[in-house]
Amino acid sequence: MTLDELRAAAEADEIDTVVLAITDMQGRLQGKRFTASHFLNAVVEAGAEACNYLLAVDVDMNTVEGYRMSSWETGYGDFLMVPDMTTLRRVPWLPKTALLLADLAWHDHSPVPASPRQILIRQLERLRERGWTALAATELEFLLFETSYRDAFKQGYRDMEHANLYNVDYSILGTSHVEPLIRRIRNEMLQAGLVVENSKGECNFGQHEVNFLYDEALPTADKHAIYKNGAKEIADQEGMSITFMAKYDQREGSSCHVHLSLRDARDEPVFADEPAVFDAFLAGQLATLRELTLFLAPNVNSYKRFASASFAPTTVAWGTDNRTCAIRVLGHGKGKRIENRVPGADVNPYLALAAMIAGGLHGVDAELGLEPELTGNAYASGKERVPGTLRDARDLFAASDVAREAFGEDVVEHYCNNAAVELAAFDATVTEWERFRGFERL
Repeated sequence: MTLDELRAAAEADEIDTVVLAITDMQGRLQGKRFTASHFLNAVVEAGAEACNYLLAVDVDMNTVEGYRMSSWETGYGDFLMVPDMTTLRRVPWLPKTALLLADLAWHDHSPVPASPRQILIRQLERLRERGWTALAATELEFLLFETSYRDAFKQGYRDMEHANLYNVDYSILGTSHVEPLIRRIRNEMLQAGLVVENSKGECNFGQHEVNFLYDEALPTADKHAIYKNGAKEIADQEGMSITFMAKYDQREGSSCHVHLSLRDARDEPVFADEPAVFDAFLAGQLATLRELTLFLAPNVNSYKRFASASFAPTTVAWGTDNRTCAIRVLGHGKGKRIENRVPGADVNPYLALAAMIAGGLHGVDAELGLEPELTGNAYASGKERVPGTLRDARDLFAASDVAREAFGEDVVEHYCNNAAVELAAFDATVTEWERFRGFERL
């Protein structure tokens, strides 16, 4: 949707609300709803202010210590939401509503370095310095429940009713049970300008996946964030709920496989046409995977997903069309690409793509050689493992020279503090497992 189309729609009373949103550290949309008239008359040119604590709170929106950019000592001031008009679109699942994303800037118009969108933009600038652009796609799985969000909360997320009661991976009959909702998601995302390819069932009870056509990396991350928020809104309207937790229960977790390829200035495929670049780029991703895992698996729960023989990776290895490896190479010609299988459905897409690019560029700049591909079962290979806990990933990220060079000291410090906040909250929590195990028998 163009700005002129928004003006015409507002004049015709087809649009009366404009949502302006940023993506926070968790990849969630945060922002404001404006009347269309005020947005057009004021916000298009001047932007809008928002409290800078939006990048300095925990998942419950509690103010926490340790952030240099936002604190009680600095007064929790504002930063500026600068509309990116290229992201403007209708929201078919909300009446008379349009939505667009914003970049974050300080009042001197300098970018906010800790903004996930800005972190990815910086890595894309590093690619452009070499004459390259990144194409990407994300495959985002979720669990669907017939329990509403409100009832789930009141039930303490116990006794949830799965939308499917058996494995519906690729099942047409099994997915027909929830087709009214999934059809809404497919069609209304398409109407919002997200090019949907397909939907399919997955292994866990009520587990599904909706896939979208690849795009340049920044629009892919933008559409990922919009889709994730919109799918929840549509499910809520139907009295159902969706979770993008990486690991909901003891069965299969929900993944977000991230696909990445490069094009040169002539729009030709770098990975297919320049084998040495491909080898070095892939070698860099392998060499930095452990130290950049914090950007791929950002939560305590993320690491519960890494289990042997689960289709979630545990091994730092690559293979051609090998789903047991952390990095899977597939396609040929213009379709040749790298699939990173480490991220779960809870990943922030901006940070994951930024990590993949930073790792790849490290390999290119250092002229790293590529180790032989792993054939067979990576789970049984004995190779180096993906970090097993958020604490391990935080420590590796904190010590990473690659992260500091690619993202900057302030960004590394900011996201290490985010991990520390989550770890402290988790360490202080007494779980149901502990009560059940220890109330009588210990």
